[in-house]
Amino acid sequence: MAQRRLPNFIFEYVDSGAEDERTLAANRSAFDHWRFVPDALVDCQQRDLRQPILGGISACPLIVAPTGYNGMQRDKADIKLAQAAEEIGIPFTLSTVANSTFEDVARATPKGRTWLQLYVMQDRAITENLLARAKDAGCDTIVVTVDAVHYGNREWDRRCYRDGMSLNLRNKLDALMHPRWFWDVMVPGGVPTFANIAQYMPQGQARADNGAIFVARQMDARLNWETLAWLRDRWPGNLVVKGILSAADAQRAVDLGAQGIVVTNHGGRQLDGTIPALDALVDIAPVCRDKLALIVDSGFRRGTDIVKALCLGADS
Repeated sequence: MAQRRLPNFIFEYVDSGAEDERTLAANRSAFDHWRFVPDALVDCQQRDLRQPILGGISACPLIVAPTGYNGMQRDKADIKLAQAAEEIGIPFTLSTVANSTFEDVARATPKGRTWLQLYVMQDRAITENLLARAKDAGCDTIVVTVDAVHYGNREWDRRCYRDGMSLNLRNKLDALMHPRWFWDVMVPGGVPTFANIAQYMPQGQARADNGAIFVARQMDARLNWETLAWLRDRWPGNLVVKGILSAADAQRAVDLGAQGIVVTNHGGRQLDGTIPALDALVDIAPVCRDKLALIVDSGFRRGTDIVKALCLGADS
């Protein structure tokens, strides 16, 4: 459905992984290693999917993960995702590089639970201001991404561009062949902006294409455990560390006082050749059980995938 609706350059951004996409494929094949041994004759008339997650009750063990550039796929997509999460009764995570502000999303979902995903910038004033805005808007959880201080080498995605963020001729023509997308996304206001961080960028440079360059330059490549301790001291709410793949790092997150971790390889979009998140979960779960919220992503497609992750120790 997405491939039919979206121009090729946007679909490649959504669909592609890093380099040879081995990790992207491994995330799916990892589920094949595990088989159910179901108990027979169990009363299944009453079923309850509710799950406690970081001080709240989620209607089911699901969280909408943070994704950037949503506004390039559909107008006001961040708000629509948040509204869908509110309707279902699950948390929604807004990306630092969202196309809607945290404040706008919070206003649109007064009964929802919106978390802020945080990319730590070299300019600490930006990070501190983002934390203050999230707190003022009623956010109780920040999700700090630690596996993306450099953009992944997404070769399929890169092939759409001539240089920088300038589309090649083939993809410019292809975009014109998708009038429904053009009318929905481009007509209302042109290329969407990185609304969440627009105020920190040079005037007139907040469009998503320019914003990607700004974020790449601002991303703090020195991000380390001391930085997380600095964040822990400044953020009074839940701190979730996103990008953990080893039991040793999971233990460090516990020692730091984090309330949760996300076991993930960034959906196979960052470093190709990493282990699948589900395999990492097997080693990490014993370290974290009853100590923090254990969240996992990458490769999930259906309900039985989720059940396997819960059986292996994940909370959501």
